[in-house]
Amino acid sequence: MWKYSLPGLKIPHKPYGLVQVLWSMCSEVEEEKGSHMPTPTDDAIERAQRDAEQGKSPSTQAGEFVREEIHHVREGVHGARSVKQAIAIGLSKARRAGVELPPPQKGKASDEVRRQAGRDLAKAGLRAKHSRKRSRATLGALQKESYQTASRSALSSQARSSSRKRGPAERHRASMKAVRTKGPQGLRRAARKAARTRRRTA
Repeated sequence: MWKYSLPGLKIPHKPYGLVQVLWSMCSEVEEEKGSHMPTPTDDAIERAQRDAEQGKSPSTQAGEFVREEIHHVREGVHGARSVKQAIAIGLSKARRAGVELPPPQKGKASDEVRRQAGRDLAKAGLRAKHSRKRSRATLGALQKESYQTASRSALSSQARSSSRKRGPAERHRASMKAVRTKGPQGLRRAARKAARTRRRTA
């Protein structure tokens, strides 16, 4: 059940490009979360709802909120202590917005992080009043953090680090799943992007 909804969209109960890269990093990055951030924008909610309508996984839907947080840091809305913190804030917003993204598996995150993820899920759909003072304080603290943490090099470094931790077997399963879910157009876009990257790093 979505907490935030837009008129005319039917949402079922049930990543591409930057979203996929970001989600591949998300399993172990929830340790550095900032909470009580402002609600996500309508654009992020609409994109996530469209993903849900297309039958895409909760992780893909959550990736839309993560992407929005990365753009917020790049655009100067607020900073972040690290790429991990920006991703974790996006995951928290996604769960509170109603994305049915389960907490991290035991052993992949601390008990405190798992409990916080459970609380975020429990708050989905609730019409609780937000504390303006707490939201302003959290946003003010993040605005004092670095605005360089979402640079291309920082994201690339985080992706490589996360990829190494996943191991070759899990990376292979993820790539096979991407082939199944991207579709022809997505595969062509990914191939063109890979070719550009190879040329740039040659």
